[in-house]
Amino acid sequence: MAEETNHNEAGENAPSTVDKQAPSVAEENAPSTDSPATTDIPTANAPDPTAVNPEANPNAAEEKPAKAKAAAKKPPKAEAEAGGDTEEKPAKKPAGKKEKAPGVEDKPFADFVQQDYLPAITAALAKQGVNDLQLSFEKQKIPIIGFAKEPECWQIIGSWNKGLRQFRVYFFNEDIQGQRAFSFAENGGKPSTLEPFLIDERKITLDLLVFGVVQRLNAQKWLVRN
Repeated sequence: MAEETNHNEAGENAPSTVDKQAPSVAEENAPSTDSPATTDIPTANAPDPTAVNPEANPNAAEEKPAKAKAAAKKPPKAEAEAGGDTEEKPAKKPAGKKEKAPGVEDKPFADFVQQDYLPAITAALAKQGVNDLQLSFEKQKIPIIGFAKEPECWQIIGSWNKGLRQFRVYFFNEDIQGQRAFSFAENGGKPSTLEPFLIDERKITLDLLVFGVVQRLNAQKWLVRN
């Protein structure tokens, strides 16, 4: 039986399987080289579009998620909290609140008595029918038995009806808010008793001081209405 001749021994080159298949594969997947077209030929060099490492996938650096872009911009509030604007604005004063003007009771003691209290007593007793009232503001000793040795104090002395009716208001501390007393006398005599004056009031005002005098004289039935 004759032996088969080996192509290599005969000096012939055996056709390669790749050479036989390459033309047909090229024709099917790349029919023309004049215009670009996609093919189904697999390649090991194509970058993985899902890779996020810029070194492995150059396209990954261009494809940033929307959240990453939003985080790159800090809102104005975040910038302020980070120290962008740390200057504090002064607080506004509440509107509608005005400082209360000082009252006549805040005047110095002597000014209050002479400028406000004496004219107010005169006007109030005039409404009660007392038209010949004489008022004075003096610093004297208390004219009552048992108080002769006491220190002097400021007194408002009032009299009318030719001096037959008289009253006194005492201020022991030269302060309308301090200790006070009241006395009265008839027929030109000296007062016999010293009474507390408006001791239940927490804060003394001009109106209260006038009311106290009118009320006490009215209790003696010295006024016209009685």
